[in-house]
Amino acid sequence: MGFRLPAVIPAKKLLRRSFSNSSQGASNNLAYFPVYVGVSEKQQFVVPISFLNQPAFEDSLSESEEEFGFDHPMGGLTIPCRQDSFLDLISHLSAL
Repeated sequence: MGFRLPAVIPAKKLLRRSFSNSSQGASNNLAYFPVYVGVSEKQQFVVPISFLNQPAFEDSLSESEEEFGFDHPMGGLTIPCRQDSFLDLISHLSAL
């Protein structure tokens, strides 16, 4: 069974897409921010900034803050959870 996650794009793919579509104009550009996800090995995802208004995403960030603090050595937001759990959350948020 396959499913599509249009709201979460690995960073390299987003950059490639933005450079290839640069002639189309800025009318369909959305604001994104980097998120590093993983327990031991981190993978960077680029998430729409509109997710910051979603209560489920806010809860995930609050739990990460309480348990791990705000030390983000990679320069971006770090969520220390399993990547499949993060993708499930993002899939749920994309459906809203």
